[in-house]
Amino acid sequence: MKKLAALVPLLLSLAVHAQTDSLGVASDNLVVTADTLNRPDYIASHFAMFAKGNGAPVDTLDVGDGRVQIVLRDDNTWYLIKNIEALEDEDLFRQNWREHLVNPYAGTVLDSIPYRVTICLVDSVSHFVCPHQGKVFSKFGIRRGRRHTGCDVPYPTGTPVYCAFDGRVRLAERHKGYGNVIIVRHENGLETLYGHLSRIDVNVGQWVHAGDLLGLGGSTGRSSGPHLHFETRYLGHAFDPEWIIDFPNGVLRKNVFVLRRSYLSPHSKYVPESIDEEEELYMTEEQIKAEEERIAKERAAMKYHTIRSGDTLSGIARKYGTTVSHICSLNSGLKPTTILSIGRKIRVH
Repeated sequence: MKKLAALVPLLLSLAVHAQTDSLGVASDNLVVTADTLNRPDYIASHFAMFAKGNGAPVDTLDVGDGRVQIVLRDDNTWYLIKNIEALEDEDLFRQNWREHLVNPYAGTVLDSIPYRVTICLVDSVSHFVCPHQGKVFSKFGIRRGRRHTGCDVPYPTGTPVYCAFDGRVRLAERHKGYGNVIIVRHENGLETLYGHLSRIDVNVGQWVHAGDLLGLGGSTGRSSGPHLHFETRYLGHAFDPEWIIDFPNGVLRKNVFVLRRSYLSPHSKYVPESIDEEEELYMTEEQIKAEEERIAKERAAMKYHTIRSGDTLSGIARKYGTTVSHICSLNSGLKPTTILSIGRKIRVH
């Protein structure tokens, strides 16, 4: 260390003489100062690249096939969004896109649909908002001898109606028995329908997200009072929305739904805890076909009676060899004390 300390003055002296020789300046007049670098005014005193902003978007990057994009924010975080321009070019939002038909898939027969279709309901860039949290007062199925292709939930006139999933508005107008109705097509091939609205707040072709306002509840069309008629459809065929939505709790039953072709029958209603998820995923086509045949046989065995003048429930029960309580169990809202309307169809078997 003593030797190194002794060398320092010598090295400084050599450096001074070297600089003097190169500059042509006498060493006696040379003043040695520390080297400095002037910092431009626009450079902050700290490292700007590590500064955090307020989360404002600063750039967008494509991911994979371009349908999803990454948005970078100025606080070094990011999030995913859907690329609407890419989605608009997909066949799903071009083919069978009829803006005035409730069912644009009229030519699609049930037998042409696979026995089982796996449908992703939500993912990392989408979510779900329940159309109504509460009890369904009129369920999917056969009602008063006619098909009831959705669920009816209480909805006072003027109550905001929100979209269940992300999608694009395909129909938004007054339409026959539905009254003011909106149909939204979703990326997974499903369509959701919102009927009996008092007001429509979206336009055909508009992209909407889960939770966006579609309109206001009401009682337009063929309606007995203010309520929301909600449907889920696949290739034009309606199925019970309760297969995917737990209305009392306001949540999806699962993120990925296995739609069996048998569900598309108007006689197939959601049965709570009817099948566990693993069995549903791996059920064979033979098993699904057997279930369809069972439903078909049950349908063929159904009998209906059209009310005529002078008919009573007890008389109808005797005619068909059944009981009044059994007839009431087959017809939603029918009680032994119900006044029968002439022309009404009731199921007797």
